[in-house]
Amino acid sequence: MKRGFLFYIAVGCICSCNSTDPSVVAAEKKDTAMSCESNLPARFPAASTDTAIAQSGSVSHKGMIWVAGNTFGMGASDKEGRPDEYPQHAVTVNGFWIDATEVTNAQFRQFVEATGYVTTAEKKPDWEELKKQLPPGTPKPADELLVASSLVFTPPVRPVPLDDASQWWAWKKGASWQHPQGEGSDIKGKDNYPVVHISWFDATAYAKWAGKRLPTEAEWEYAARGGLQNATYPWGAEDIEAGNPKANTWQGSFPDKNSGWDHFKALAPVKSFAANQYGLYDMAGNVWEWCSDWYDANWYASQKNTNTANPAGPAQSNDPMEPTVPKKVVRGGSFMCNASYCKGYRVTARMKTSPDTGLEHTGFRCVSSK
Repeated sequence: MKRGFLFYIAVGCICSCNSTDPSVVAAEKKDTAMSCESNLPARFPAASTDTAIAQSGSVSHKGMIWVAGNTFGMGASDKEGRPDEYPQHAVTVNGFWIDATEVTNAQFRQFVEATGYVTTAEKKPDWEELKKQLPPGTPKPADELLVASSLVFTPPVRPVPLDDASQWWAWKKGASWQHPQGEGSDIKGKDNYPVVHISWFDATAYAKWAGKRLPTEAEWEYAARGGLQNATYPWGAEDIEAGNPKANTWQGSFPDKNSGWDHFKALAPVKSFAANQYGLYDMAGNVWEWCSDWYDANWYASQKNTNTANPAGPAQSNDPMEPTVPKKVVRGGSFMCNASYCKGYRVTARMKTSPDTGLEHTGFRCVSSK
């Protein structure tokens, strides 16, 4: 993958003001950030993304839920969507199995112990490989920059502008799925927490080993809806902070003050909140979840007045915000989502990030058609 040596990750709230629909424009004005993770501290891309992983054998449906197929309206039908969520269009999906929860630390550990797999975040960048992707003559960076690391959420002590995510993200040496906050941190006692700092390549490797795959974006949204066709959230229409806590998100002033009203200020163990009507947990909040599809900002527009069966998404990435950086779709929001900044926990919200990127709020779940 051709990547520049300086790059910025854009996982998050896309608010490109290019819509002429008044309802969409109104929704955009409520979003104060142009991108949830724009202007991040720069780092080098992964030196290698291809790892040979063998399937573990027959698929076990333990911990999975069968979701019967049907036709549904994919995309936003209300006035809160961003431009890439319109128009709503008909999609048909066949039945599939889907993990009831996000993949946990304990499950990912089994994979690593069985295969010896090393995640993207744990790999030290190889300068000889990196310079093949950079303009001729690019000087070698300092050795202290060529270390295994990942992006860790580092909340500021005071309010900051919401258009600069570098105010709350930092590269931490040694940060990985086993050390979520960097060197000195660990996941002891957190077997049932979602695994994080997982790149798309890592998630795909795990899924293959388990005899499964990542969900398509259509499968993910259909499952998240839980049979509620035009509801805003997996649980229905009730606002996220009305009634009892329904998902692990941010309450208070993002990114400096989290009241913890939902009982969690960072990651939560899986199944900490009620499942949707299909029996699926954390389809909103907690961690972003990888899908198999490439991200294309204009994909829904191309699907207008169609009814596609089992769509696999576009053939290639198209992100106008970072046209040179290929992106994969992530869905569902995370513990960092707040209505003042990012409503990624809405069931139709579409986000994206580079496939070789893992962050402290990015995980996944798997599906199977077998």
